[in-house]
Amino acid sequence: MEITEFVETLRLDGGLLADAAQEAGPDAAIPACPEWRMRDLVVHVGRVHRWATEIVTQGLQQPIRPAEAPELTDDELVPWLREGHHQLVLALHGAPRDLAAWTLLPADSPLAFWARRQAHETSVHRVDAQQAAAASLTPLPSAFAADGVDELLTGIHSLERSKLRTDVPRTVRVRATNVPGADWTVQLSDAPPRAIRTTPAPGAPVNEPPADVKPADCTIEAPAEELYLALWNRLPWDALTVTGEQALAELWREKGGI
Repeated sequence: MEITEFVETLRLDGGLLADAAQEAGPDAAIPACPEWRMRDLVVHVGRVHRWATEIVTQGLQQPIRPAEAPELTDDELVPWLREGHHQLVLALHGAPRDLAAWTLLPADSPLAFWARRQAHETSVHRVDAQQAAAASLTPLPSAFAADGVDELLTGIHSLERSKLRTDVPRTVRVRATNVPGADWTVQLSDAPPRAIRTTPAPGAPVNEPPADVKPADCTIEAPAEELYLALWNRLPWDALTVTGEQALAELWREKGGI
């Protein structure tokens, strides 16, 4: 996906998040984060948006902690969220393509990283807000959802903090059934997971892994949006099809949610 596509998704989902927060009210419970109410979600997203804006606009070369939110009344929460979101969109739109700045994960460029990360951050929390408001979820484009699975598997779960560990090495295949090439082999061990995106050989069926890839111990598959939201712990896993070692799926459900 292009940087402009990520920024546009961020723009749209940020507005939808704020709308749902306004509709639900500050005391609404967040289903995926039982310890949170809507005000907690709004403060979290508002802080993250301002944090990313500061890194992008100032070209910071070292990580910083998000600034604390000001004291906000319930009526001030959503306008404060909208303002931070607006400033982030402007920052990403106006940033130079050769932006030099710190990133959490390797990327083609710092600008590409921040546009992608903030788009997915905002989309996942937009789902939180809509679920709290008991509203219908706005559909996600399949390509964007598949990209989010890729970021989660090859990026976020590659970090030391990932709890997806096994005593004996195992492999899990993760596949978006409606996006050609959205197919990953995840190697589990006592170290952080290592995910490799696999592509079928020319002419091979898209639902078959390459011949040189060892069959997985467990396969998890679904259309891209359902896969994305379930792996982010925003949809129940009964939306997914799991074959092979069910214990590995249980491990993922228990330890892989974010």
